Amino acid sequence: MNWDLFPQFLATGLLTGGIYALIALGLVLIYKSSRVFNFAQGHVLMLGAFVAWWFTENLGWSIWMAFLAAIGVAVLVGLAVERLALRPLIGQPILATVMMTLALAQVLQGAVILVFGAYQRSLPTMFPLQPLILGDVRLKLNLVLAFAVALIGFAVFVFFFRFTRAGLAMRAAAEDHQLAQSVGLSVPRIFGLAWAIASVVAMVGGVLLANISGVETNLSVIALKAFPAVLFGGLESIPGAIIGGLTVGVIESLVGGLPQDPAIRSLHLGDIAPYVFMLLVLMARPEGLFGLKRIERI
Repeated sequence: MNWDLFPQFLATGLLTGGIYALIALGLVLIYKSSRVFNFAQGHVLMLGAFVAWWFTENLGWSIWMAFLAAIGVAVLVGLAVERLALRPLIGQPILATVMMTLALAQVLQGAVILVFGAYQRSLPTMFPLQPLILGDVRLKLNLVLAFAVALIGFAVFVFFFRFTRAGLAMRAAAEDHQLAQSVGLSVPRIFGLAWAIASVVAMVGGVLLANISGVETNLSVIALKAFPAVLFGGLESIPGAIIGGLTVGVIESLVGGLPQDPAIRSLHLGDIAPYVFMLLVLMARPEGLFGLKRIERI
């Protein structure tokens, strides 16, 4: 790597990692509330990008109106998925629920291709395209502002869980479902709220990513980079998801910036590096950096 470019790669990685962290928050939220790892999160993200595109293309809405409409659609999708697909599996082995999320991923993929088609589209720009120059560092302004939107999302997330009754109820249910029910909390309703919020987070991330890289079915694959972020930080840790997302973004950017032989460059090592990192983390600390090691009595 040309070390003169190190600040450039570091800054780009942090900005991209902020979007990964936002997506990872949805995964953590669902796992904390229901102990389910949602493999369909990336496909909900992809759906959000296509929904926003549809509103701009067919209804002539501005990108910001389409963005807000996609959030509304996300709430409906999250509630429908929890109510129709996952609530009937309450009390079943956790593997059945995980398999259901895998099935949902394939259903969403097929539905998007069937309704919208598989070819790439572009969204109207949410932010100015001119670069932001800070000394020797040249950044895309749309990426900087997308990171700012992600920061606002983090702040809203923290405020919701710390200072609202619904957020406190979700935290209580995440700790002990039976105890939460014993004090009058509706755990199924809390599950529905968790899936709705996770869908909103995914669709926000989808619109932000699509505004940078375009609207395409491959967005669901890009969202998979949130998985190493979650596993690095810990499946139940919100701060861990944020730190994990930033770390994954930096690793991807730095490895992608290494000087490489043309034959090796075709392997896209920057895209592979987060998953190698995930394997190393799982071998060294399976519960993640901020995760809790649970000991169960037999």
